[in-house]
Amino acid sequence: MNIKTSHIVKTYKQKKVLHLDGQYGELFFESGQIHGIIGPNGSGKTTLMKIMAGLITPSSGTVRYNDHPLCQDIFSQMTYSTHTPTLFSRSVYENIAYPLKIRNYEKDRLNQTVSQLLEEFDISEIKNQNARRLSGGESQKTALARALSFSPQVLFLDEPTANIDPKSIQLIETALKKRNQDQGLTIIIITHNLSQAFRICTHLTFLDQGSCLFSDTPEKIMASTHPTIDEFISFNRF
Repeated sequence: MNIKTSHIVKTYKQKKVLHLDGQYGELFFESGQIHGIIGPNGSGKTTLMKIMAGLITPSSGTVRYNDHPLCQDIFSQMTYSTHTPTLFSRSVYENIAYPLKIRNYEKDRLNQTVSQLLEEFDISEIKNQNARRLSGGESQKTALARALSFSPQVLFLDEPTANIDPKSIQLIETALKKRNQDQGLTIIIITHNLSQAFRICTHLTFLDQGSCLFSDTPEKIMASTHPTIDEFISFNRF
């Protein structure tokens, strides 16, 4: 699903936290790609993502999905997950199964899908544990498995690998790349892990103080001479 934002502005209590204009007034997130949104804390990354995911409305500007406005059908084809996920006080298995139950999956298909995800994310051994009592890494893997369970067209991820071990990071990245390559899943990910951004993203958008300073390929951002961008990624030049 292609997503295009046009001149997005978001104001909280008379303060503009996001104002996309000028050269990058319009941003295009191409279908079937892995898009990274990077930049300092407080730059507007999560605000932009939540607007695109239909979770909050912009103060002005528009978002189009395959050149259509947001509707329930489009909304149901997208999913959003953060590094501090909200899980139900039920088992890991039931959390992952929830999106399938509300979509009326047949029992055998539901069980097969959940079992495959439990194995893929290495959480089979905790499938009966209460999801509210998991470690941070276990919670993030459970949340991502739940987000992927119904095969969405667009996956929004807000720092999905923050504060977890390298093995789990590799597992999550492998799962994301596999679905992007095999299913054409469009992924939009916020990350402060720049090595990760350059490993998996095909396109990067750089925000700073609510404005967009760059939106292009990882190779081109590495060649950028903009002082803010250069300072931000200086330790990732290799």
